[in-house]
Amino acid sequence: MSQGTLFIISAPSGAGKTTLVRELIESLDGIQVSVSHTTRGQRRGEVDGVNYHFVTVDEFEAMIARGEFFEYARVFDNFYGTSRPAVKALLEAGQDVILEIDWQGARQVREQLPDAVSIFILPPSRDELERRLASRGTDEHATIARRMRDAVSEMSHYDEYDYLVINDDFTTALRELQALVISRRLSLARVQESHGPLLAALLS
Repeated sequence: MSQGTLFIISAPSGAGKTTLVRELIESLDGIQVSVSHTTRGQRRGEVDGVNYHFVTVDEFEAMIARGEFFEYARVFDNFYGTSRPAVKALLEAGQDVILEIDWQGARQVREQLPDAVSIFILPPSRDELERRLASRGTDEHATIARRMRDAVSEMSHYDEYDYLVINDDFTTALRELQALVISRRLSLARVQESHGPLLAALLS
């Protein structure tokens, strides 16, 4: 069985990453989002193992001590992390895996898995990004301004990624993501692994 590919997808808040990734995994077989571990409390409607793997602080710290995370971060009072054994098991089973992480996490993962394919999703303009951030509710101007600063800070790392997708027209952006996944599946190494007997038979 051919090894799956790890896709790292990052974007500023408001670029539409979550919706694009959801549609991507619904439109293609054999690809799923990695489920992070977290120490935060389980919210109503959340399912353990689907939204997150919910663990205690002691369990999380034990995983850190065992070196089980590709990357982890403390956000306010809670820890979030990507389990290396869980991701590797999926990849070895031939699954493609998506990590939705920020640029710092992406940098840590790339150092450990240089074969990972990294994709950065950008908004079509600053005005449109601000409009999307403002349309999320009745937030004060100061809150929106802070989100814009955070978004610009995240976007400043776009040049660390292999591919850029500009989410202006959603259908086009989705097609571009699908093309990146499919083209990776058609790479020489993966087809040699998955269709070895066919290739041998064709040349016999």
